[in-house]
Amino acid sequence: MNGSDESLAETFWAVTRRLRHQTKRALEPWEISPGQARALGVLMRHGALRPGALAEHLRIAPRSATEVVDGLQERGLVERRPDPGDRRATLVAPTAEGERVGTAIRQARATEAERFFGALAPDDRAELTRILRLLRED
Repeated sequence: MNGSDESLAETFWAVTRRLRHQTKRALEPWEISPGQARALGVLMRHGALRPGALAEHLRIAPRSATEVVDGLQERGLVERRPDPGDRRATLVAPTAEGERVGTAIRQARATEAERFFGALAPDDRAELTRILRLLRED
C-alpha cells in the first residue's frame, strides 16, 4: 500500500503508534508507565488532588486511578494525605522525588517531541497544532 492508498485514519493511527513507542522509550530510564507519567504531570500542574478528581483529569475510571496512584506511591513519587477541608477525604500529591522525576520526564518528553515534530516546518507545525486542537474538543 503506498501513501496515496492509505486512509487518513490509517495514517493518523500509524503516526500515533510511532509517537506512543517513542514516548515509552523516553520513559524507560524512570521505569514508569505512560499512564503514571500522565498522572504525575497532572499532579504537578494542579497540585494535590482527590483521587476522583485525578481520575477526571486523566479521563479514566476511579478504580484505574487508584491503581496508578498505588504504583506511584510504591515508587515514592506521590503520597496520600488527609484533605484539610474534609478529614474523611484523601489527597494525592507529588513527593519531592516525584517533583524531581516529573520535571525530568517533562524535559525528556519535550526533547522527544521536538525530535518527532522537528521535521515539520514551523508553519506546518502551527497548522497541525490547530487541527489537532479542533479534533481534541469534546
